[in-house]
Amino acid sequence: MNNNSAPLSPSHRPGCDAHGAHAAAAHADVADAAVPDLLTAAQLRERGLTSARAAAYCRPGGPWQHLLPGVYLLHRGPASGQERLRAALLYAGRAVPAQSRGTSGAVPPAAAVTGLAALAVHGFESAPPAASLDAVDVLVPRTRRLRSAGFARLIRTAAMPEPERVGGIAVAPVARALADAVAALADAGRVRLLLTEAVRDGYCEPGPVVKELAEARLLSRPHVVGAVDALLAEGRARAEERLYALVRQGGLPEPLWNVELRLPGGPCLGGVDAFWPEQGVAVELDTRAPRFCGSFDDDARWEACAAKREHLERLGITVVHLTPKKLRETPGQQATVVRTALTAAAEREPAAYLVVLPR
Repeated sequence: MNNNSAPLSPSHRPGCDAHGAHAAAAHADVADAAVPDLLTAAQLRERGLTSARAAAYCRPGGPWQHLLPGVYLLHRGPASGQERLRAALLYAGRAVPAQSRGTSGAVPPAAAVTGLAALAVHGFESAPPAASLDAVDVLVPRTRRLRSAGFARLIRTAAMPEPERVGGIAVAPVARALADAVAALADAGRVRLLLTEAVRDGYCEPGPVVKELAEARLLSRPHVVGAVDALLAEGRARAEERLYALVRQGGLPEPLWNVELRLPGGPCLGGVDAFWPEQGVAVELDTRAPRFCGSFDDDARWEACAAKREHLERLGITVVHLTPKKLRETPGQQATVVRTALTAAAEREPAAYLVVLPR
């Protein structure tokens, strides 16, 4: 090893206690310009350190700790939440064997933190800090033969999502992390808090969450069904707030909000979220989230919505269809869409007379 390398950072300098000599020797073995707190056995071998010597440094009273199989923490004392997450990823993300390659030859992502630990990394207030968790859940491709070890709990999946990097940690997308967290929770209150925070604080829309819950076969659990109802209600409330802001900040004329449309003396045509009667323009928010992907109920709801829209358009009503995602990500563009529909009303035949009632 090169003993003329740059000095170690303060966190890696040997102490002045009885173990100082051992610590000095340990850090001399891995001296580098920037020695990380965590190294794998393979990384230690690259630095010329044998497994036997690393094991010696991890003996009681030694300067290092053997956190997980093949993963070493290069200091004494408890590992931080960040170090536990990184250690779990190092353990789970070992070299991917050739048979793990897909048909295209691409290697899938090796590992991603998921569940409550991932939600904590994403910033969820209702998720406990990573350091307080007994286990760190890590997604790995189902072809991996590694087993859970220590605090690293492996979850095998046939569809490995593309990880997101948050604070240097590879984590599952919010919707997938939520599903994995909910799978391990029986407390209805905690499940409700997690799901509603996801939508309330803008982490994701209800649709992807419900889709992941359905694919994980969690929607048959009573406490999850109740939480999903709260999730959908929260999603609609947030979408309505964004629609109000779009109209007012976009300088659009004030519509009639949340009304039901009827033909005079005739049947109900359905409800819309905003209606401009003089221009014959309606806005409908699509806040549907299928309970069971591809289910009969979902198909029936879609057909009913499409039939309502077609009926209104035959009566001369322009229906603008907006999604919560569009309202959140491109509000200015959606305001332009509504404004264009209002302006174009002057060039169209007048719409049929409709009765407007509060919904």
